[in-house]
Amino acid sequence: MSYIDAYGFGSKTGIDLNGEATGILFDVDKMGPVELATTSFGQGISVTPIGQIRAVSAAINGGTLYTPYIVGAMLESETNSLIKKIEPNAVRNVISEETSSLVRYALENVVANGSGKNAYIENYRVGGKTGTAQKVENGTYLDNNYILSFMGFMPADDPEIVVYVAIDNPKGVTQYGGVVSAPIARSVLLSAIDILDIEPSKEGMAKEYTWLDKKYSILPNVVGMNKEDATKALKAYKIEYSGSGDTVIYQSPSAGYYVAEGETIMLLLD
Repeated sequence: MSYIDAYGFGSKTGIDLNGEATGILFDVDKMGPVELATTSFGQGISVTPIGQIRAVSAAINGGTLYTPYIVGAMLESETNSLIKKIEPNAVRNVISEETSSLVRYALENVVANGSGKNAYIENYRVGGKTGTAQKVENGTYLDNNYILSFMGFMPADDPEIVVYVAIDNPKGVTQYGGVVSAPIARSVLLSAIDILDIEPSKEGMAKEYTWLDKKYSILPNVVGMNKEDATKALKAYKIEYSGSGDTVIYQSPSAGYYVAEGETIMLLLD
């Protein structure tokens, strides 16, 4: 229970919004083996979305729990001069940087090779976790009625953004967070790449593709090759040549990044 308290579950986050709830936890004095086991995977308890985001952020940011806020600064309406700037407030350290690094690694693996594959973005390091929560009515869990969620963040090695998507009882779909919510989170993260100017990376985990997936492979370096050898090396792609020579002096996209098979590669010849 010490970690549940350390991550802030069962209490308000202190965010600058009205009407925040605390979530629901078992009474420690009434917890038995069953309650302890179900709490470990989130059944029988509840947490607000912002509480969940705050806890996950602490787990992946190096281990520090912060007070979340909406308003970053207050400005004078006419002169636009700064009245007050909100500074990040570190509440406590929950886990070590070493442990946080292991959590990031595990969650990146969820997206590359596990249930969160639908949030994977080629050439970017994405971590995340799916959620499939049964809903409760009058103290009883409902059948075929779920909240499907996905918590995603990037870059997985040095997070800049975290996204939480929850869909309440979607109809006509497979009832898994990785199927319903992960693709939505992926779309948000794709937009964040441009907004936050996140650089691509060659260090991320390779995705385990299924026969249904669009295939990506690492683009080889053909600069310096003659036209015939470059064509053989890029047989999985379409090629557009420019220039009148026989030696490749430039290629786009650059080598070393994942590129979808069948995409067009531009080669400059000299």
